Amino acid sequence: MKARRRIAVAASAATAAALLSACSTGSNNSSGSGSDASAAPVSTTLGAATNGVPAAITAAGGTELLTTAKPQGVSAQYGPLCKGSDLGIGKIDFAKDTIGWAQSEKEANPFRIASTKSQVETAKAKGWHLLTTNAQSNVQQENSDIKGMIDKGAKAIIFSPINSTGLGDAIAYAKSKKVAMIPVDRNITGVQGCKEVGPQLGSDFVEQGRRAADAMIKATGGNAKLAILLGASGVNVTDDRTAGFLDQLKAKNATGIQVIFQQTADFTREKGKSVTETMLQAHPDVNAIYAENDEMGLGALAALDDAGKSGIDKVHIVSIDGTKGAVQAIVDGNFDAVIESNPAFGPASQAALEAYVNGDGAPAVTITTDNQYDKSNAAEALSSGKAY
Repeated sequence: MKARRRIAVAASAATAAALLSACSTGSNNSSGSGSDASAAPVSTTLGAATNGVPAAITAAGGTELLTTAKPQGVSAQYGPLCKGSDLGIGKIDFAKDTIGWAQSEKEANPFRIASTKSQVETAKAKGWHLLTTNAQSNVQQENSDIKGMIDKGAKAIIFSPINSTGLGDAIAYAKSKKVAMIPVDRNITGVQGCKEVGPQLGSDFVEQGRRAADAMIKATGGNAKLAILLGASGVNVTDDRTAGFLDQLKAKNATGIQVIFQQTADFTREKGKSVTETMLQAHPDVNAIYAENDEMGLGALAALDDAGKSGIDKVHIVSIDGTKGAVQAIVDGNFDAVIESNPAFGPASQAALEAYVNGDGAPAVTITTDNQYDKSNAAEALSSGKAY
C-alpha cells in the first residue's frame, strides 16, 4: 500500500458502512489464530444505520451525513464539524511549527511506503516542517513515537494507528498537551472524532469487502470452493473486510460459493504463502481465494505457483489494496480483480488539520474513495501509475 497520487475513486456514500483503517496492510504484533471451515465463521453483523448514518460512523463520532460539496477523492463526509478549540488546542503557524507523522508498520509493504510518501510530499509542497517516525509494527513503539514527537514540540500529529485498541496512552498524552491528533487509515475502537481526537479519515472497509465479493461472484460464476486469508486480528480492517464480503455473498444469494477454509495470514506475504501451502494440503479442491490484502494474495500466488496451480483457470484470486504487484497479476492472468485501498491520505489529512485548528472546522469522519481493477483496466492502471 504505497502510492503517491490521488485519493482514488468509488465507495458509495450510501454504503459507507465502516470507517478508516488503510489499512490494510501489516502485522499489528498480535498473532491471532486462524480458523478452518469447521470453526465458527467471522460475524457478519455490521450494525444498523441511525438516521442514515452507519453504525461504524456513529461509533467514530459522525452523527449526520454532510451534503455540502466534497473535496476531490472523498466519497462521504459526516458531521459534526470538529474544531480544535473545543479541546483547548490553539492555532498553528504552519510556516514555523512542527507537525508529526507517525507511521505504524514496516515500510516493506507497498501501502506503507505510499502512505508515508504521500504525507512527506504533501508537507514539502506546503512548506511544513514534518517529523516522521515508523513504529516497525510495534504498538508500544508507536505510543513512544507519538509522545516523543510531542516532547520535541510537535503541535499536531497525523498518525496511522497500528491497531484499533492500543494507542490510548499516546492519545491521552496528546490530549493533555493540547496537541491535535488526526488518525488516518484505521479506526480506533471507542475513540470519537471531535472528542478524544480530531477528524478521522479512511476508507470504507466494509464496502471494500462487498466489492470483493461481487468480483468473486463474477469471476467464479457464483460457484466455488473458497478460502479466505484473513488480515491481522485486533484490527477493524480485518473485521470489516470479512463482514462485508460474507454479508454480500449472503445478500446476493451466492450459495454456490462455499467457504471451506479461513485463517489469518496477518496481512503479510510470507504468511500468505505459508498459510496457503497448509491450506492446499488440507483442501486441494479449493479453487478460489479471497485475500484481505494484496501482500497475502501475492503470497498465496507464490504457493499456488509452487504447486502448479497458479492462473485463474485453476484458482481464482480477488484481493484488496491496489499495489503494482497485484495489478500486474491481473495482467498476467493470475488474479481476477483487485479492490483498491488508497493510501494517499496526505492531501486530505493535512487539509483537514488546517481546517480543524485554523479554520471553520473539519468533518468528524471523512470516507475517501477507492478504485477497482480487473482485466479491463489493469494495464492502464500500471502504465498511468495509478497502481502503487
